[in-house]
Amino acid sequence: MKTTLTTLTSSLHDQDFNLWVESTIELLQQKRFDQLDIENLISEIESMGKNDRKSVKSNLRILLMHLLKWQYQPDKRTNSWRTTIKEHRNRLEDDFADSPSLKNYFLEVFDECYQKARDLASSETGLSISVFPVECPFHPDLVLESDFLPA
Repeated sequence: MKTTLTTLTSSLHDQDFNLWVESTIELLQQKRFDQLDIENLISEIESMGKNDRKSVKSNLRILLMHLLKWQYQPDKRTNSWRTTIKEHRNRLEDDFADSPSLKNYFLEVFDECYQKARDLASSETGLSISVFPVECPFHPDLVLESDFLPA
């Protein structure tokens, strides 16, 4: 019977993910661990961690790109850019509130994200990539400050 239930829940994962999640939660709450679809549960938990890290990288790249645009195209500044900067700071703040350890990841990938943001800023603005400094001109803590905008 154990194999049958595990097979059913594994099949459910592929057929109706939301129902699989609800069933898994119920099994966990009832401490019916022998009936869990462990393989898919491990996979989903790993995926959650990856998604959190992807979110940090994506939001940081966009935030840095807009800070660069703000600094290097002062005549084109818009409220839309300011809002984008605020929104991506808020998203990072939310990520850090949910998982404080993601702040360490933010610091780990900061330079990598800056290089990608630099490339994106060049592409979006039409300015040569050489216009943007090779080293990030913004300290990581400053990037997260709610009212920081480069001159």
